[in-house]
Amino acid sequence: MKIEHNNSTGTLFKHVSALIFFLSASMLNGQNNSCNYFYRVYFCDKGPDPTINAASLLSERAINRRSKAGIDFPDFRDLPVCGDYIDEVRSLGLTLHCCSKWLNTGLFKTFVPFNTDMLLNLPFVKEVRIVKSPADKSSFTDKLDFSLDQSDVPAYDQHLTMINGHLLHNSGFDGKGILIAVNDGGFLYADEISSLETLRSRKGIKATRDFVSGNKSVYDYHTHGTAVLSVLAGQIGGIIKGTAPGADYMLFRTEDTSDEFPVEEDFWVAAAEYADSAGADIITSSLGYAYFDDPSLNYKFSDMDGNSTFITKAADIAASKGILVFSSAGNERNKTWIRILAPSDGDSVMCIGAVDSYGTISAFSSAGPSADGRIKPDNSVMGVNVIVQVSPVNIGKASGTSFSCPVLSGISACLLQAVPPATNTGIIRAIQGSGHRFNLPDSLYGYGIPDMSVSLKILQDKYLKIPDKPVIIAPNPTTGNLELLFRETPDHIRTEIYTSAGKLIFRRDIDNFTGRYLRITALNNREQGIYFLKITTGTGVHVHKIIKLDG
Repeated sequence: MKIEHNNSTGTLFKHVSALIFFLSASMLNGQNNSCNYFYRVYFCDKGPDPTINAASLLSERAINRRSKAGIDFPDFRDLPVCGDYIDEVRSLGLTLHCCSKWLNTGLFKTFVPFNTDMLLNLPFVKEVRIVKSPADKSSFTDKLDFSLDQSDVPAYDQHLTMINGHLLHNSGFDGKGILIAVNDGGFLYADEISSLETLRSRKGIKATRDFVSGNKSVYDYHTHGTAVLSVLAGQIGGIIKGTAPGADYMLFRTEDTSDEFPVEEDFWVAAAEYADSAGADIITSSLGYAYFDDPSLNYKFSDMDGNSTFITKAADIAASKGILVFSSAGNERNKTWIRILAPSDGDSVMCIGAVDSYGTISAFSSAGPSADGRIKPDNSVMGVNVIVQVSPVNIGKASGTSFSCPVLSGISACLLQAVPPATNTGIIRAIQGSGHRFNLPDSLYGYGIPDMSVSLKILQDKYLKIPDKPVIIAPNPTTGNLELLFRETPDHIRTEIYTSAGKLIFRRDIDNFTGRYLRITALNNREQGIYFLKITTGTGVHVHKIIKLDG
């Protein structure tokens, strides 16, 4: 079930949106949402003689992400569902809503009950499951609703300072260059609110899609996704501070807030496949599933084993493609269910619990372990009284693992920016390894509250070569971007760039610098010529001649 809360497009996507809409998540048939019956059809194979063409299935960004992680591509799961199979099912009177190429399924809908024996008699159909049908409305109305607290404590940036995330920001790492997919129930007012003005003005929202209705717009239905996005990207000085304000985003509506059925897993999977093909680095999802409006469709806790639910299988596949997948643990510990929700049970999914401003686990944060005994949650961060914005006039503090999840997924984008060679599995291990309970994990905190400065050190020690010199600079000559790698972590850095005539054109001071890597982009828009880079740290002054070439 979804998380309830306690009181509280550029050139890259032109290819992807046209292609992926057909191949993996799409064939969405307009807003025909009044259909009462949805059937998930599992196919036996991908059809006769399927062929694989990486360039037609994946964006360049997606291919680069897999190459970095040493992942073979494309693989069988990247092949689209067989179009002939789809057509034959449709000829029986069903309407296609979406497909999953990873799990080789088609989601079909109709206004009236359908005789599934007609489907099972087809030689290429392996299984049919009904995933939505008329049922009495349960208590899940307003399942994503949350309230706002207007109190003055804790500090607006405590969710960052608690995990030393502010040190990454102070060092210039804000998620720039990282692409994050947000799966949620709607982003009402996200196209208006002030905290996202910078994101919108720099065109940082790269794609939007409603996988429930088939529309492109997502700026309706609910403010839950808006609140989550404000935790990730919000910026208002002294009021709201996002964890990855420099990242780019894709906003996907996968949650039908009018009811609760397993069909929402299909919507989520379709969005995850879109995100993969578009080259997303991170999927963050403050949603979870266990029980539904029709009790006969409920999961059992034994299904939270990392291998059973439809959505968890897909989330682990996404991780196998090199994507960092984050999922809220759920707000169930003070309810009947108590335990974590799918897909946070995935063995490659980061399951995030919620602590308060004192670092104490919240009363609502779902308990682990997974059904097969693995440590869950993976880590816990602040999810009580986190600043969010939900409308042009409403800013306040909200509570729930829905908000601890984007705290950690966003700051992980900063880690990925800081250590570009790092893989998703490397980042997961570094975050777990920096947890305050790493040596004694439990079923409430998991590996505990992470320290991002420690995570960064773990990653840099693993992925970055320690230079022989105090600092090395590359590339030189350069078309604009300069990367500085330090032998020792400097506490303070001043970088200055001078023209060959001695004119200062750039200066930046960084206090409380963390890590050994720094990127400078100040020469991007400068003319070709000779420049001098002066670097001042606590250990000395270093001057380097830089040759700037036209890009």
